[in-house]
Amino acid sequence: MPIIVSIILSFGFALVFSSILYWMDRHEKEPKRLLFGAFFWGAIIATFVAMIVNTIFGLGVFFLTEEQGVADFLTGTISAPLVEESIKGLAVLIIFLFARSEFDNVTDGIVYAGIVALGFAATENVLYLTSEFELSGWGGFFSLFFIRIILGGWNHAVFTAFTGIGLAVSRMSKKAFIKIAAPLIGFGIAIFAHFLHNYTASMAGEDIGLRLMFAIDWFGWIFMFVLLLISSSNERRWIRKQLAEEVKNGLLTAQQVAIASSPQKRNLAYLSAPSGHRTATRRFYTACVEMAFKKQQRLKMGEEGHHNSAIINTYRNEIRGYLLKGLFH
Repeated sequence: MPIIVSIILSFGFALVFSSILYWMDRHEKEPKRLLFGAFFWGAIIATFVAMIVNTIFGLGVFFLTEEQGVADFLTGTISAPLVEESIKGLAVLIIFLFARSEFDNVTDGIVYAGIVALGFAATENVLYLTSEFELSGWGGFFSLFFIRIILGGWNHAVFTAFTGIGLAVSRMSKKAFIKIAAPLIGFGIAIFAHFLHNYTASMAGEDIGLRLMFAIDWFGWIFMFVLLLISSSNERRWIRKQLAEEVKNGLLTAQQVAIASSPQKRNLAYLSAPSGHRTATRRFYTACVEMAFKKQQRLKMGEEGHHNSAIINTYRNEIRGYLLKGLFH
């Protein structure tokens, strides 16, 4: 019974938090296949590799010191931040390298990193909750649930988000130094943030340690969500700017640009369209947004193997096809 309850609670909340991240990616949604893959990596691969490496590290320290407290402290403050952020960050790096066309900006970096980390946290929480039940029964189980999932459910997402942000900054820059330095700095901050949380958590028996831990954690949450809001605002500005050229060229109207740049107006356009045209309406405005993002990408990063202009023309032809059918005026 405890294992079932822990799975339901841990993965249930992880999926809710993942849905919030997905919703906050307001303009250009990331492919679900990549998001599912990221969550799977975090929940299965990253968790169990980290568990094995951290266990070996802890046993090694205990063998050298014969002090369990020292082994636990060093595992939590040295091994866990370095190992866990490396394995979670590897998933984000793989997406960055092999799905570059889907990795456009800071929003994407946070979303991919956050989804990986939430998968990791889900499995980790199952292990912690089940273990706590064996020690303290249901009272300890739900106390730990409240601390780890309700009060600290976003922690892993915030840590790994810095790795995603670093890769995103690298992606958006043409300068060689920034391309190399930004991911390293982001990864370093992710490790440090994880270390800081675990270090203050080791003092959680003291009131000041608990207060400091949650103050640091919640500051990180606020920072991440504010950054997402700023990034979303920038995306909206990009869409308007890049589609304004299409208005001048006669492809789109100002009203269509206004709808494309607003998630609320796009949803309203979809819902108010005749039932037979709803799919086309959604695809039309999605193509407008995708074209705007590719134009911004070309502006910031160039052709990238002559692909960006070709993709932009593909979207432009798709949009023109819908207009020729008389579906939009």
